[in-house]
Amino acid sequence: MTNRPTVIVVDDDADFRKSVVRLLQISGYEIAHYESADQLLLHLPASGPCCILLDLNMPRLSGLQLQTRLAEMDARLPIIFLTGRGDIASSVTALKAGAEDFLCKPACKRDLLDAIERAISRDQKTREGQAELGSLRARFDRLTPREKQVYSLVLTGKLNKQIAYELTTTERTIKAHRQNMMHKLQTRSLVELLSFAERMNALAGAHKGPAPFNVEPPPYGTKGYCTHVQ
Repeated sequence: MTNRPTVIVVDDDADFRKSVVRLLQISGYEIAHYESADQLLLHLPASGPCCILLDLNMPRLSGLQLQTRLAEMDARLPIIFLTGRGDIASSVTALKAGAEDFLCKPACKRDLLDAIERAISRDQKTREGQAELGSLRARFDRLTPREKQVYSLVLTGKLNKQIAYELTTTERTIKAHRQNMMHKLQTRSLVELLSFAERMNALAGAHKGPAPFNVEPPPYGTKGYCTHVQ
C-alpha cells in the first residue's frame, strides 16, 4: 500500500502517455493511465488524493465531455487539460467548468508539475473537508427530532424557559434535552455549539451539500425572541 498521490493520465497518444508517465513516476507520483475517457469511467479512483491530466481531443468522448460526465456523476476530481490542439473557447469552457489548469503541449516541465501540485493539494483539502463534514453530520444525525428543535432554538439565543414555553413543556425537560444534545454533538459550551454549527454550515456550503440544519420548526410558532445568550 502507498499513500502517494495519484495522477491519472488520459490521452489517446501512446507516445505522449509513455513520456509523461515516466516524468511523473520520477517525480514521485503514482500513475494510472488510459487511452480513452471511457476507460477512465470504468476505473474511477475510490480514495486517495489525485488529479486528472486530460487530453482535450479524443475519439468517442472528448476531454470536455468527460469533464461534464464526471460533474454529473459528482466525481469532482481536479482536472488539468493538456492538449496540442487547444483554442481560447475550449480553454474558457474548461476553466469555467472548474478545470484546475489548461496547458498546451509541449508544456514546460515546471509548469506541468506546479499545476499537478496545486491540483493534488486542492483535492487533499477537499477530501479532508468532506471527511470532517461527514463526522459532524454523523453527530447531528444522532439527535432526536425534539433535540433538533431544542438545538435550533438554542442557536437563536433563547433561554431554557423560553424554549420550554415555545415547545409547551417544562424547563426541566428542556434542560435534559439540551444536555443530551450537547453530549451527542460533543460540545461542552454554547461557544462550542455555535462553532459546531458554523463549521458544519461552512463545510456544507463549500461541498455543495444539503443544508445540515433544516430541522423541523417548533409546532406552535414563535412566541418570543431573545438576543441575550447564556
